[in-house]
Formats: sequence, structure tokens, C-alpha cells
Amino acid sequence: MICFDKLKKAFNNLLDKIKGESKPEEEKKEETKQTAPTLQIEEAKSPRLEETQTQQKQEITNPPEGVQIAEKEEKKNIITTEEKKSRFSFFDFIKYKTIKEEDIQDILEELRYQLLESDVSYEVTEKILDDLKNAIIGKKVTRSEDLEELVTNSLKKSIEEILTKNQRIDLIEEIRKRNKKPYVIVFFGVNGVGKTTTIAKVAYLLKKNKISCIISASDTFRAAAQEQLAYHASKLEIPIVKGKYGADPASVAFDAINSAKSRNIDVVLIDTAGRMHVDEDLVSELKRIVKIAKPDLRILVLDSLAGNDALEQAKYFENNVGYDAVILTKVDADAKGGVILSLAYELNKPVIYLGVGQDYDSLIPFDAEWFIKRLFSS
Repeated sequence: MICFDKLKKAFNNLLDKIKGESKPEEEKKEETKQTAPTLQIEEAKSPRLEETQTQQKQEITNPPEGVQIAEKEEKKNIITTEEKKSRFSFFDFIKYKTIKEEDIQDILEELRYQLLESDVSYEVTEKILDDLKNAIIGKKVTRSEDLEELVTNSLKKSIEEILTKNQRIDLIEEIRKRNKKPYVIVFFGVNGVGKTTTIAKVAYLLKKNKISCIISASDTFRAAAQEQLAYHASKLEIPIVKGKYGADPASVAFDAINSAKSRNIDVVLIDTAGRMHVDEDLVSELKRIVKIAKPDLRILVLDSLAGNDALEQAKYFENNVGYDAVILTKVDADAKGGVILSLAYELNKPVIYLGVGQDYDSLIPFDAEWFIKRLFSS
């Protein structure tokens, strides 16, 4: 289940404060029960005592008419007071006046902290807060609902601007539109991000859309890497080109491209060895693969659980190799979700797919509207 709980909670906490509903009703009721325990005492009653109590009850049940009216008025006043208390919100003190920055400074600081905790980068956090201040400072509000609407609209607009500043790539449409054979895609990323599994998922996606493909097992460095890809290729009934361990990975990619040309295959998917972004030798090797294969699309595979480390990896690969799009893996296990905003805003690169499980069909297109809806759903 994908819900980005941490980031979602950051926004919901802010809106709850505006509504004055920072605690669920069940929790409030439970606290009321705990603070007002019921004390039950059994005591023996004499016949005389019972008669007296019965008479008192009748007097209370049937008080004089004047007393009844007074009690009704008193009860009415109590209900009105309770209703006022339930409607009191965090922002009642600024109702009917123009909002100033000092009025909202505390909640802005709290939101800043929660966004940073959700793997939203400092630059993106500041943009969201600046947009929020511009949207509500200087506005006159008469109800907390008005302020809630202003804040919600500002947050949604900021996130939409961040996610849509880069042109979205529809991989299937892009391949068909280019009408080039073979269309070459190279995948790279650090160790353990799920790159091999992602390639298998992309191959399944292409096959489902009646686009033929061949896999280049150009990871000649990691033990069992080619066997892992060969297993997926066998299950999907997709051809694969392999090389010997220690062989030149660029030559394996070159052979796969030539094989695709001779067999009229639509797409070549090139796997590369997982490499730490600080390993200069392996990064140089990757540059050579890109130079020889001349890919039409370079995809960086990132682990969403890496948080801001993923952002640093992305910056390094952009500065040293360059890439066109991102596939974010393990999103189903990511309770934060902020790295999506950071990547989109700071690197100007679109996130095109999200890996949400281990099955071949658990690769979903990323959509800004879908992401925003998830964040602000109840």
C-alpha cells in the first residue's frame, strides 16, 4: 500500500491545527473517560432512608414551574458554552483580522521540521513555506474554514508546480513516436537499488504493449548478475545477450544492439553493473558504455528508502554521466515520500515509474495528480 505516511502527516497536522481537531474523536473520548472515572458504591439502605430518598426524587422530578424554566435556561447556556469550546480552533485568535507572519510563525516552523523529516530537501521545503506565506499573509479571514482552504490550495499548487516543471515521459508513447529500431535504453544506479528487477519489469511492460525487446547483460562485474537476468528473460520469453565475467561490458551492449538490428527487435534494454557514485573507475566504465551504445534514453534507478542519499547519488550521476529520467524503487515500503519532490525540483528530471512490489506488473507510471491526491486524502 502506497501512502507516503510521513509527508501526508506533515500536511494533515497543519490542517488539523487550523480546524482545531489535532486529536481523533476516539482519542478525545478515551481521555474523557480516563479523567472522569465512575465510582460505584454499594450501601445498605434502611426502609426509612429509602422512603426519604423516594420523596426527594419526586420533588426533583416535579419541581415548581419557575424552577423548571430557570433550569432550562441554565442548560441552554451550558450547551452554548460547550458548542463554543468545540468550535474553538488554533487560529481563532486571528479571526476577523489581517494575518501577519508572526501569527503563523510557530506552525511554519513545525511544518518545516516535519517536511525535512519526510526527506523533503531544504530547498523544496523553503519553496513550499514561501508559497504558503505568500498565499495567506495579508489575507483577512473570518472563519478557520477559509484559512484551511487557503492553506490547502497553496500546498497543492506548490507540489503541482514542483512535479510538473519537468516534461513527463510516457515510455511506450516515446518508443512508438520515435519509430527507431532499435530504441536503446541504458539503466544504471548504485548497488542494491533493484535495477535488475526493474529491467525485468520494463521488459514485461513492453511485451504487454506488443513491443519486442532484447536484454543486454552488460553487468560483467557482479557475481550471478547475468544469471539473475537470464532467469527473468527465460520467464518472460525474451532474448538475452551475455558475456564472460570480466569482459568488456560495452562490447556486450554493442553485440545486443547488432542482434536487435538483425532480428528486427524494437528495443534494447542494457543492464550495467551497480556502482557506488564515488567509484571513479566504474563510473568511467559507464561513460564508455554510453559512448558506444548511444542510448536514446538513460534511466537512473534510485531506491526511495535512501532518502536524501538518493538525491546526492542523482546529483553525482547527472554531473558525471547524465541521465534523462528516474525510476524510483521500493516505494511500497517508503513511509516518507519526500524524495520524489526533491528529485523533481532540484534536478529537473521526471520520475517516470514507481516500483511498488516484486511482481512484474508492479511498476506503475508516476502521475502528479495521483501523488497529490494520495497526500491529501483522509
